[in-house]
Amino acid sequence: MVMWVFGYGSLISKAGFHYDERIVGFIKGYRRVFYQGSTDHRGTPEFPGRTVTLEPAEGEICWGAAYKIAKKEDAETALVYLEVREKQYDKKEYLDFYTDLTATSPAVSGVMVYIATPDKKSNVNYLGPASIEDIARQIIQAKGPAGPNRDYLFNLEKALHEIGCKDKHVIDLANEVRRILAEEH
Repeated sequence: MVMWVFGYGSLISKAGFHYDERIVGFIKGYRRVFYQGSTDHRGTPEFPGRTVTLEPAEGEICWGAAYKIAKKEDAETALVYLEVREKQYDKKEYLDFYTDLTATSPAVSGVMVYIATPDKKSNVNYLGPASIEDIARQIIQAKGPAGPNRDYLFNLEKALHEIGCKDKHVIDLANEVRRILAEEH
């Protein structure tokens, strides 16, 4: 039983579980957005942080890393760990994962992906869209048990840069946070 997990946020740089192989690539039909509230890692219930989720987006791709977990015991342990880490994400999808922009068939089919949906019944922490400035200000102020929300953003920006991905939403947001912080000091 081989399990594959796709990371598009903090999982890119910090898996937190044992895996046999890590491959950089992308999924199709989604884009990464800072629309999910974090009340347990990068914020609090009183002041949620913002983390990424996926939003369906025709014709777009989302880069990240896929992790192959080959041993049954490792897969079970990883699943238990991920169910806690990703507990605020209310949907699991099994998607095709690509490594080559020109490929017509996926490198791996059935890669597990955690998604936080806009459905307020199943996802009470969904924050949704806001202006880049509003999201940046929220990220600057939020911190939780895992640390400041801005660290999550900057770590994601760095991880994406390291895999050769230029994500405009992440870059614009990180630059806006830096701009506001520079203004305040």
